[in-house]
Amino acid sequence: MKKFFLMAVAAMMATINAGAQEETVQPYFELSQMPNLLEIMPAPPSFDSPEFANDVVRYGWGKQQRQDEERVALAIADAEWDDHTKLFAQWKDAFGLEITETGTPEIWKLMETSLATTDPMRKETKAYYHRQRPFERFDDTMPSHEEDELRGEGSYPSGHSLRGWTISLLLAQIAPSCANEIFKRGWDYCTSRVIVGAHWQSDVDASRTAASIGFCALQGSEAFIAQMKKAQAEYQEKTGTVGIQSVAAPSRQSARIYNIDGTPADDTTRGIVIEEGQKRVR
Repeated sequence: MKKFFLMAVAAMMATINAGAQEETVQPYFELSQMPNLLEIMPAPPSFDSPEFANDVVRYGWGKQQRQDEERVALAIADAEWDDHTKLFAQWKDAFGLEITETGTPEIWKLMETSLATTDPMRKETKAYYHRQRPFERFDDTMPSHEEDELRGEGSYPSGHSLRGWTISLLLAQIAPSCANEIFKRGWDYCTSRVIVGAHWQSDVDASRTAASIGFCALQGSEAFIAQMKKAQAEYQEKTGTVGIQSVAAPSRQSARIYNIDGTPADDTTRGIVIEEGQKRVR
């Protein structure tokens, strides 16, 4: 009995400590400084609209995907919310690097602080519309077993999708050469919320837009820009890649110059010449 009590206390303290660690992450902007999604985004589709008819069709499509064991397993893994190490691991193959607090501290700090800034954007809109979730409307079960956690909470917009698309935007900025793979992973991550019945398709679509709005707001933070540069440098160091090199325009001195008849000319030539593919008067 005593052993059980000590284990319970230890578990409780671990939970408290985890919560305290989350609270120590200072966002780049306070929520009041971020764009207000409730003022920006339209209301979710009403239950008698053509848009909702599409939501129902997509819900049926999502249920069909559950027959694919590999895809539904991915959707269940994508439901992870609390453990950021597991969350970021969903992009490991696409990003080309595992993101951990100790192994990639600069990237980790960027991701944690960015999500602490953008995640809360969804809350007011969710509470205002309090949209019924698919599994609730159809009295269905979820393969991810989130029913008790999500029941009674609004579905519009999707918090997972907002976070997943934000992660993709951030990682693509760090490693633009991997953008195709990163965004493909992010797209599938968002679609996972339809497959498990947590969200309507319109919830997910709105969240991708919301994530883009939040991502643009982050670019206005000098602290974010500074940390992004550190994250990019860390990625290049860990993966042995180099950043995007700017291509300088050919200088006037090095450009090849031709006379109007196509014969080579030089800087001393006067009259009409062809320089850098354009007619010029010298």
